[in-house]
Amino acid sequence: MSDYLRGHQIEKVNDQYIYSDTKEPTAGNERDCGHCGLANTPEGHDGCLGTLPGVMNACCGHGHQEAYVQFENGVIIRGRFER
Repeated sequence: MSDYLRGHQIEKVNDQYIYSDTKEPTAGNERDCGHCGLANTPEGHDGCLGTLPGVMNACCGHGHQEAYVQFENGVIIRGRFER
């Protein structure tokens, strides 16, 4: 099973995660979403989702992982969502 970061395949080499395609370290080298190409918002929210009222954390899954929404009341919904 492959590991992904924001929709980009990554691997661990010598205790460091790197992008599989370029072999560059992931630390300090954040990429736009590998699925839709959007960057995070200035507040750090997923660019695909933007700022969602009543939501503490959310991730679209970037085309490779399960998406989730964590609401301010603690409820978490996980799964694959259709647009």
